[in-house]
Amino acid sequence: MRPIHIIPCLDMKNGRVVKGVNFVDLRDAGDPVENAAYYREAGADEVTMLDIAATVEGRKTRVQWAQDVAAVLGKVPLTVGGGINELSDIEVLFEAGVAKVSMNSAAVAYPDLVTEAAERWGSERIVIAIDGRRNEGMPSGFEVVVSGGQRGTGIDCVEWASRCEDLGAGTLLPTSMDGDGTLAGYDLKFTRAIADAADLPVIASGGAGTLEHFYEGVKKGRASALLAASVFHFRTFTIGQVKEYLADRDIPVRL
Repeated sequence: MRPIHIIPCLDMKNGRVVKGVNFVDLRDAGDPVENAAYYREAGADEVTMLDIAATVEGRKTRVQWAQDVAAVLGKVPLTVGGGINELSDIEVLFEAGVAKVSMNSAAVAYPDLVTEAAERWGSERIVIAIDGRRNEGMPSGFEVVVSGGQRGTGIDCVEWASRCEDLGAGTLLPTSMDGDGTLAGYDLKFTRAIADAADLPVIASGGAGTLEHFYEGVKKGRASALLAASVFHFRTFTIGQVKEYLADRDIPVRL
């Protein structure tokens, strides 16, 4: 079993890190560069930065934000998402020092973009974010949502996860809209369903609030990486504390 990566997530709006609950009620969580420097020193295995307003506002992601954060992170890989809808957007971000890109709305609207990007830069640099909400009308019980959770697609999350693997995605990032920011724990049913649907690394996201939640994300959700925001931004736990907790329970991590 490979070491489980611990990934703080910087949700960005108006140049600041923000954090909400169920994708709304955002509150300020600090400066992105200062946060990135803190997480680099704290032992983050990767950092994800999502420009959560880009698609809703109909614009590209702010490349300068990505460049500034990538510069301070140094050797810590940065994944950037939000407002990416063509190959040139990806190219600019990679030139800015970004290690991977994450797509959600664009992947749903333009599935061929996933394949073209994977063929050009390698699947390992292409992450597909699957934002999902509970919908009993879907075969799996979960529906893909886009545009920052504002629009349902009628697409089943599990079916979409399997298709993303066929398209060439290298990693899946499922986030439960119902669990986001609640601190009530990862939506394990959702995470596990995605992990079972595709033979790809899965990053658990949305709802971590206790150390036990991280453990459950691996053991019950079958996640190969654990993403969190609130508990790190507001210093409930350090990354080191999470890693030590997992290591004490025989979960491999990079200490």
